[in-house]
Amino acid sequence: MKSVVNKPWGSFEIIDQGDNFLVKKIYVKPNCKLSLQSHINRSEHWVVVNGVAEVTLDQDIKILNENQSIFIPKNTKHRLFNNQSTDLILIEVWCGNILSEDDITRYEDDYGRA
Repeated sequence: MKSVVNKPWGSFEIIDQGDNFLVKKIYVKPNCKLSLQSHINRSEHWVVVNGVAEVTLDQDIKILNENQSIFIPKNTKHRLFNNQSTDLILIEVWCGNILSEDDITRYEDDYGRA
């Protein structure tokens, strides 16, 4: 049974995992964003399945619509922002040898976690 993990910006659930990968379904509430962050041990792939994502990738900002994706290499600063009035839903795939929620360096955070 899948369990939903609530966050200040929305929620996620793990939908699959193996030795070197983990797959999440992420819900981002309207006008909410995740922290500006990076990871030492994993890369990430994001696929937008509903809504529009504003993605910060180092110094660039990219807009992803439904059925578009982006690759986030290890050690790359990134942030996800839903500046729309409806939920943003995406599939996130982690790839790496160490797959832990603790593998996060926060640089900016709207919720006091930086």
